[in-house]
Amino acid sequence: MFRARATANRLAEDGWDVTVFTAPREFFAEHLGGASDETLEATVDPRVRVERVKLGVHHWETDVRRFGFFRGMFPNVSDRIYQAGQQKIFPEHYLGWLPGLLRTALKRHLRRRYDLVLATGNPFVSFVAAWALGRMLRIPYVVDYRDAWTFNQFTEELIFPEGSTMMRWEGRVLRGAAESVFVNDGMRQWHAERYPFAAERMKVVPNGWEPEILGRATFQAPEPDRPLRFGYLGTVTNHMPLDVLFAGWRLAKAHPLLATASLEVHGHLGFFPHNIAPLKARIEEESDLNVRYSGPFGKTEAAGVYGRTDVLVFCVPGARYVTSGKVFEYMATGKPVVSVHIPEIAATEVLSGYPLWFAGKKLDAESVAQSLIAAAKAARDLDSATHEAAVRHAETYTRAATLGPWEARLRRLAEGAR
Repeated sequence: MFRARATANRLAEDGWDVTVFTAPREFFAEHLGGASDETLEATVDPRVRVERVKLGVHHWETDVRRFGFFRGMFPNVSDRIYQAGQQKIFPEHYLGWLPGLLRTALKRHLRRRYDLVLATGNPFVSFVAAWALGRMLRIPYVVDYRDAWTFNQFTEELIFPEGSTMMRWEGRVLRGAAESVFVNDGMRQWHAERYPFAAERMKVVPNGWEPEILGRATFQAPEPDRPLRFGYLGTVTNHMPLDVLFAGWRLAKAHPLLATASLEVHGHLGFFPHNIAPLKARIEEESDLNVRYSGPFGKTEAAGVYGRTDVLVFCVPGARYVTSGKVFEYMATGKPVVSVHIPEIAATEVLSGYPLWFAGKKLDAESVAQSLIAAAKAARDLDSATHEAAVRHAETYTRAATLGPWEARLRRLAEGAR
């Protein structure tokens, strides 16, 4: 969401006429269990036109009182048709968004011609829509991989079997794309090796952070008499090495610097309603160690949360292809950052050179504890020169810095197709 918002805003700022197609608000609130962040929605450039296209909710709707006429009268037939679409057309539950999306986009194109289509995934049915619109309208399309499509970037295993429908779709989409972009070079290399025919058109566009939302961090002198506040900000998932983090925290609490310290977890618990209870229970198991869950926060509230935190805990699932978007914001604070992940993940490319980064050579409780203690010392001793050096490193990853070269390439693609 953050990357898509920043991209649309950047294009609008640079003079593009931008139309964004997305799902209705009710879909996120009623079927995915989370309301939209109104504070962040308010930061979308007013020049960006937002079209909310209805989508089929067969997979999510379980209330028979809300079934449509056909499904209500012929539920078994409706289920078979739905499953046939999943098996033979495109095995993603968001497939029901495609008909309305294509129909609406074509109508808008007839009124005012599009020069380029940019799709961001997931959901990856948006890539299929870009492919279809590119072919029908004879205009270039670009696909932005926020996440991997056909392999699990956390386990590095294929999600779909070789030769499957989804594998064929990915090859088809990449073959026709004018450009495909990835959040780190590891992801680009994986796809380049698998789809060499599209390798020359594969680029890296790193994530970044938004100074217009977070502001520029100012130096705050340490308060030696106040207990230190450690914090994790971001979505909590069961893929994260929480057990290692809490075991390391338990060891570190024996050190005088952390005896009164707290660890606050801020953010949503999982991506779906059924994730909430077990993740909350896991965090509450550590309450005797002054670990507490502080709930989610709006994007525009992030600066205040960061301001109240002394040390940021970067706890993410481990694999070579993981960067995470939060690491950029963490660095923008100019405060110590503790890594709780395997050393080989792609995020280390970003953190390398950040003067307040603390990470062990392996992911275990002892290494995490040592990193937490070292970061606590750094927080107590932080001076303005070190803070400024940290902020300067972070400023190389603002959205303006990461999106600028991409916007120039997109402009060339659009102008070349006219």
